[in-house]
Amino acid sequence: MSSSISVIGIGKLGAPMAACFASRGFRVKAVDLNPQKVNAINNGVAPVHEPGLEELLRESGSRLRASQNIGEAVQSSDVTFVVVGTPSDKSGGFSLQYVLPTCEAVGRALASKKSFHLVVLTSTVMPGSTGGAVLDALERSSGKRCGIDFGLCYNPEFIALGTVIRDFYNPDFLLIGESDPRSGQMLADIYKQVCKNSPAVARMNLINAEVTKLAVNTYITTKISYANMLARLCEKLPEADVNVVTDALGLDTRIGAKYLKGAVSYGGPCFPRDNRALAALASRVGASSGLAEATDIFNRAQIKLIAEIVKSHRAKDEAVGILGLTYKPNTDVVEESFGLLLAQELSSENLEVIVFDPSTDAARALTGFTNVRVATSAEVCIAASGVVVLATPWAEFREIAAEEWAREESPRVVIDCWRALGHLDGVEGLHYVKLGFGGAAGKPVGVSSTAV
Repeated sequence: MSSSISVIGIGKLGAPMAACFASRGFRVKAVDLNPQKVNAINNGVAPVHEPGLEELLRESGSRLRASQNIGEAVQSSDVTFVVVGTPSDKSGGFSLQYVLPTCEAVGRALASKKSFHLVVLTSTVMPGSTGGAVLDALERSSGKRCGIDFGLCYNPEFIALGTVIRDFYNPDFLLIGESDPRSGQMLADIYKQVCKNSPAVARMNLINAEVTKLAVNTYITTKISYANMLARLCEKLPEADVNVVTDALGLDTRIGAKYLKGAVSYGGPCFPRDNRALAALASRVGASSGLAEATDIFNRAQIKLIAEIVKSHRAKDEAVGILGLTYKPNTDVVEESFGLLLAQELSSENLEVIVFDPSTDAARALTGFTNVRVATSAEVCIAASGVVVLATPWAEFREIAAEEWAREESPRVVIDCWRALGHLDGVEGLHYVKLGFGGAAGKPVGVSSTAV
């Protein structure tokens, strides 16, 4: 294996990527301005929370080293992956405020290199950015020509936090935007050595790849929202069950079963931003973006809709417990998560809210919010609440014994947004409500006999 790799940005994606490459036999130099992350990598400690990362670092051994020196990393590698942040700007698009200085530093290192070097931009950017400002920054700072002296690819990853390593090794497909065929082939050859499956490879020009990245995630958000629309509909129809509906819907090969859960609003660092970015792009170029905008509006509305369901089941003055603040299990990310936004919504209406999340960092996002308390355990959160909402389906919540959920004086209401606590159905001392299900005839989920 001849290629050596540098990865700039040891964040939630960059750190697992570097470890994955090293674990598969590549020599990898990871770079970050944060000395704590650099030291963590060099000591075999995961610099970010991601299941399996620490084990992979140990497996990588001396093949993975980290530093703060971009120039040294570029000089000692054949391929450089740029995995830095692209925060949303006021228009809803993505800022290049970290990408461009990084590419200028890469370009300065390329100036003295005699061999062909491939630069791969993994960070999500607006269409036109890679072949525009990014390419210009590399050529200007290196004094070299793209496609001749160095190559440029746009290669966003379709991975989910919490399963980054599995997703990276087993992608559904590889998206490669290329400045020239040589560059695209170099990148495809690397992935042939890295992937544990045999994914399809979609190679195209840079702008088509940029549009495709936004299109994939925006299509998924639309699919999630459609399933959530069906869930809210089923809740109004006695004996309707969104699981039955979406299971059948997913059997149609034109639709497929993935992301047809019918639960709560999507969140996290990618889906909301990519959806709004596509709408911002359409607005900028004078194209229609009605579907993307409608999806975003519908998604935001889910918070208030479910807050109303929660309030309809709440007895006077009782606290509402929320289990799960992260946008999905096995991560510490709370960005636009359902649990976080629901806590904020209920708090804004002066309801007492008690929250718990297995990630110790998650509750920091609620610092300063009135009426919100952080419980020391899931059991404490449940015991202090009259209504408990399963907002994030962490596995450990399913393992809590039934008697911990029940109470003697009056039934505790458990609202299961993910239909993950079926063992609680029929348990004495609680009223189990599963979203997406219309309940018994004449008793839709939004109406509770326990409400006062």
